[in-house]
Amino acid sequence: MKSLVLAEKPSVARDIARVLKCSKNLPGAIEGSQYIVTWALGHLVTLADPEGYDKKFKEWNMADLPMVPEKWELVVIRQTSSQYNHVKSQLFRKDVDCIIIATDAGREGELVARWILDKSGCRKPIRRLWISSVTDKAIREGFDHLKDGRQYNDLYYAAGARAQADWLVGINATRALTCKYNAQLSCGRVQTPTLSIIARREDEIRNFKPEDYYGLRCTTGSGASRASWTWQHEKSGSPRSFQKEFITGLEQKIRKASLHLGEVHTSSKKTFSPGLYDLTELQRDANRRFGYSAKETLNIMQRLYENHKVLTYPRTDSRYIGRDIVPTIKERLRACCIGPYKQFIAPLLREPLRTGKSFVDDSKVSDHHAIIPTEEYVRLDHMTNEERKIYDLVVRRFISVLYPPFEYEQTTMKASACGQTFIAKGKIITSAGWHRLYDTWNDSEEDAEEELSTGDQPLPLLKKGSTLPVSGTEVTSGRTKPPARFTEATLLSAMENPVKYMESSDARARKTLGETGGLGTVATRADIIEKLFHSFLIEKKGNEISITSKGKQLLELVPEDLKKPELTAAWEMKLSDIAKGKQKKDHFIQEIETYTEELIHEIRTAEGTFRHDNLTNARCPRCQKRMLAVNGKNSRLLVCQDRECGYRETIARLSNARCPNCHKKMEIIKKGSEETFVCTCGYKEKMSAFKARRQKEGAGVSKKDVQNYLKKQKNESVNTSFADALAGIQLGTGEN
Repeated sequence: MKSLVLAEKPSVARDIARVLKCSKNLPGAIEGSQYIVTWALGHLVTLADPEGYDKKFKEWNMADLPMVPEKWELVVIRQTSSQYNHVKSQLFRKDVDCIIIATDAGREGELVARWILDKSGCRKPIRRLWISSVTDKAIREGFDHLKDGRQYNDLYYAAGARAQADWLVGINATRALTCKYNAQLSCGRVQTPTLSIIARREDEIRNFKPEDYYGLRCTTGSGASRASWTWQHEKSGSPRSFQKEFITGLEQKIRKASLHLGEVHTSSKKTFSPGLYDLTELQRDANRRFGYSAKETLNIMQRLYENHKVLTYPRTDSRYIGRDIVPTIKERLRACCIGPYKQFIAPLLREPLRTGKSFVDDSKVSDHHAIIPTEEYVRLDHMTNEERKIYDLVVRRFISVLYPPFEYEQTTMKASACGQTFIAKGKIITSAGWHRLYDTWNDSEEDAEEELSTGDQPLPLLKKGSTLPVSGTEVTSGRTKPPARFTEATLLSAMENPVKYMESSDARARKTLGETGGLGTVATRADIIEKLFHSFLIEKKGNEISITSKGKQLLELVPEDLKKPELTAAWEMKLSDIAKGKQKKDHFIQEIETYTEELIHEIRTAEGTFRHDNLTNARCPRCQKRMLAVNGKNSRLLVCQDRECGYRETIARLSNARCPNCHKKMEIIKKGSEETFVCTCGYKEKMSAFKARRQKEGAGVSKKDVQNYLKKQKNESVNTSFADALAGIQLGTGEN
């Protein structure tokens, strides 16, 4: 008899099949002497749409709401139905007596496999492969320690409960709002609070009133004895004053005065590495440094995990590793001891490693540990530019936690003049420690490294009681700034820790939200942000996120409870209890059904209106209704106002092509059959002219073409005109 292994994706299935020595190709599967490996394509099965329960639900009518299925139905996703049929045929083979679930080790991965088994009606015994990386070693060890599938029943119940609850609230509330206001309005228990957070920030910016502030600096001494001093408010310690007359008057007084040194305090300080990455922290850094969206970073990480196998499982919310990983650290270091990392890794391999509670803690590792390199040997030349950037972030963080702290001596001097206090600070680095990994990096660690400022000046040796004549003064000024608009990086932070956006002062609710990881999960936040863009509730201006008029109006119409982060906190706590066997799934769903009924009643009886303020004179080619002008994430579109029509047309999209004048990214605008590049500086260029220009610049030949050609020529000694042409081409980054 054989065991059937069910993986989540074809790439992982191929790796498992190779390790298990399965080589016979079947439709949608690979067979060996002991195992058959098959795969899903993400979800192959999902919850049925409303019309799957009753055909009357195909029409969106307020009178039919709320829709509450008496018995939940699963349906095969049409686009991937052929693979489902292949999987099903393998499940019911007579020579298969056991199913090994090898989908991603997490709540959603469990759901992928269990829904397939439930829909097919397969009741064969289940075992579970639970691994955090897909290297050959991890796969072999995982199959040596397979778990009883029943241990993960509660995890499956929690996953199913989450899906059913989101169906009940999301689909019913979205239909109710859309029917009530005759507009395409969508809401959900995670996306709506996230939208509310963005709206609150907009209100803070709009209501902000800037104020002018002033400060005062002075210098003493010259040359090696020079020191820069900053005025400081005696009580608040602030270097700012909103009273211009006071600062200018003080500046006049101290021009010919002397500072009397009252305190000299020197202390040794140290800072430790910022710690290993979880997915959200990695997405934040990638957005801040490279402008990658949360979704892009997750996709890149998924390739590094599945295809290259050089990084561990990406969808983790832990920044720690367990003690069981410690013995493998040196092997992981040896695997990535290449190129830019060799100089930092070589010293670590020669000595015992420094490990401690700062990054090794079993109690802070749930389903998966932090994102770290695997034991798989790295080939940087096999990676894309984007993959190398993300890999570089992870490897440097991994090495940095093994390095000693950054140490320095901080000297603070306090002096007085004219009854006011002046401060001078200086820093002397005594040990670079983990900062060495970032000293030569083009983009230094913003969060990890302390910014150079007047606090880092070299200070002369001065004694308490010294009198220091003032040699120069400078009045500084500025204006208070409103809070910055969200970027994807800062929005991810707000979703992860939305406590300060809660209206409730209930300490227990705040604690719950912190313990459950905020709005959404590490695996879903990227999709939530993408959905807000796709629904035209938010838009991007540069790297900043703004709420649209549609988003503002939606928040005025949606029930108050659905806008609060507290709702998600309560759900996630209960789902966690279900996963731990502390609460029954049925009881939770009954609560959600009751809540859904209350929600629909509130929407049905609410007073409000929705107005399209982005109507254009362009007519929909399908239904002839006026179209709406909307901004997508990287494009401008015309969308039919009739939700049932659904027609949309892209009129301009942001490209990676750079303007030859100002080097900003240009838009591609389509008129008829001709496409034109347009820049904000006024530069315009037709697509045909652009291609001709790029061809002359050598952009017509890709790096991959050149590499393939040179590889082919290794065994050939004859020079050709093509080789001569290639030799003169300067390969750059193309349009990026």
